[in-house]
Amino acid sequence: MADINHVVLIGRLTRDAELKYTAGGQAVCKFSIAVNRRKKNGDQWEDEANFFDIVLWGKQGESLQSYLTKGKMVGVDGELRQDRWQQDGQNRSKVEIIASYIQLLGGSGNNSSGSGYAGGSGQSGDRQNHQNNQNQNQQESSYQPRDDGFTDDIPF
Repeated sequence: MADINHVVLIGRLTRDAELKYTAGGQAVCKFSIAVNRRKKNGDQWEDEANFFDIVLWGKQGESLQSYLTKGKMVGVDGELRQDRWQQDGQNRSKVEIIASYIQLLGGSGNNSSGSGYAGGSGQSGDRQNHQNNQNQNQQESSYQPRDDGFTDDIPF
């Protein structure tokens, strides 16, 4: 049986994304998100924040870095990766989420809205949304209902 490593989260950025480059010239965009979890404490419901470090590689990171600002709500689809190293003779480890897709879900908490998507194409969210809207408009305008030979909506 194959192992499964798939994570989907929605949360708000805790800081602006940082864009750096490896020695080989590969772009690495890093940021953190806070994801609230509701839990019951007696008769009261409370929010408990969980914090996750996200890594976005390549053109996606370069394209989205300027949009990934503190407070922005995003959806993240990716996988967990554990980094291990030794520091001062101590074994250390850190779990990060390596993002495959990022969805820009809204403003920075001040009721501004906007959305975008970055997938494998590396296009910026606004350009991708514009292309999707154009494609949808073309499909809607070319729709012709077919004659299936039935006179009623329900064929029985």
